[in-house]
Amino acid sequence: MTCVLFTPWWRDRRPSALVADGDLSVTRVVDWDHPRVTSLLSRLSGKDPLDLLRSAHQLIASTVRPVYALNDTQPVSHTLRRGRGSCSQRLAVLEAVARASGIPTRVRGLVVDGRFWYPRFRRFRYVVPSEVVLAWPEFYAEGAWLGAAELFGSLPSRSACGAFTNADRETLFDALSRTAVDWDGVTGTSCDLSATVLTDLGRFSSRDELFAKHGQTLCRPIRVLADPVLSGWTLS
Repeated sequence: MTCVLFTPWWRDRRPSALVADGDLSVTRVVDWDHPRVTSLLSRLSGKDPLDLLRSAHQLIASTVRPVYALNDTQPVSHTLRRGRGSCSQRLAVLEAVARASGIPTRVRGLVVDGRFWYPRFRRFRYVVPSEVVLAWPEFYAEGAWLGAAELFGSLPSRSACGAFTNADRETLFDALSRTAVDWDGVTGTSCDLSATVLTDLGRFSSRDELFAKHGQTLCRPIRVLADPVLSGWTLS
């Protein structure tokens, strides 16, 4: 069973039809004007927006080690300094690259059933949060809003590549380039993760705005106590 004790259960997380415009603003989390982001940009190749973002994803995957970090509002510059980050933190780095390159971004707020993470925490299911708040980035490229997984092609076109199972070393961030990560059930295959989505919170102009309104997955005292330990624990 999942745990509700460590989560901000008092938050009102109702489904929303909110669709905010994305933008290029520097935020506390997506601090793309920082020299570390500029340095990362200098290492990228790509003539068009999609090529650039794919190149950025590959570079982030190879240089920012995946760990069980808990602070979703950690600035991108801190993640790059540490050289490690959670899926959420690594996705924020990708957003920073996009905004610094003139590609608007926004995030979709999804409340995902904590049981989705059971395969990764087989022996510690009792501490898995009952609900996980996920900031899923969208990028305005080639005249349309594309979810993070769509940067590598349409979801149906990649649904035969094997589903993301959350059961091995592969993270959601790393899976983007390999397969369809389908939160809406458009593939009709094993890649369909729509059954794990409890609530769609709508689309926000930034992850800062999403977490300010709906809070993070875990309560602050738990994050403060556990993050120093878990943020050094490589995903396995």
